[in-house]
Amino acid sequence: MSIRVLLINSHQIVLWGLEKLINAESPSMEVVGKATNGPEAAHVAREKKPDILLLDLCLGVEKGGNLIPDLLREGQFHIIIFTECHDQAAIDEAVLNGARGVVFKEEPTHNILKAIEKVHAGELWLDRSTTGRIFINFIRAGQKPTAITKKIGALTRKERAIVTAFANEAGASNKKIAQKLCISEQTLRNHLTSIFSKLEITNRFDLFMFAKLHHRDVGITEPRSAHRSPGL
Repeated sequence: MSIRVLLINSHQIVLWGLEKLINAESPSMEVVGKATNGPEAAHVAREKKPDILLLDLCLGVEKGGNLIPDLLREGQFHIIIFTECHDQAAIDEAVLNGARGVVFKEEPTHNILKAIEKVHAGELWLDRSTTGRIFINFIRAGQKPTAITKKIGALTRKERAIVTAFANEAGASNKKIAQKLCISEQTLRNHLTSIFSKLEITNRFDLFMFAKLHHRDVGITEPRSAHRSPGL
């Protein structure tokens, strides 16, 4: 099935180039819509139901990173930042708001296509420096040990095994992890819903960071370091 992509960029020439690049990969992926601002993007997302939003951080006077929470409420899709902006604070904010990948405009074009494939498969597309900074933010915003202990104590044995699998198989898709645990993907998703609720997190990236910070308390081995294309 084709990966449906929505392009959000304030420059028409960039939209044109991205559309040509992505549509050349048909039938594996296709552009289903384009938008130049936040309200237009929200409307097109509701109408076209894309799988991936390719979002620029700078949309004229709008900051793309600030649009992410509202956009994510419009449907079941993932957001990739495509930008020339190297403002670390803006990039980190976008990731913390829910972006699943970052591609810079000076990178080779095949990186855009690979990021779309990986993020659509449930992975993250982040470089080491971004992952490291986000990790530090998690540490600085860390909760009291007693609160963490209570959360970990609420996990069942099976849920701890799932946390272990995600920590030690950071590049794996849900399908691969489900196979490793000898359960169905639907059962895995059900467990993840419970884990996210108990740990008060919202996605796989949060889960990876939680495991990295508290692996000794959960009783798991130290997760491997993240790299350019870990599937979190």
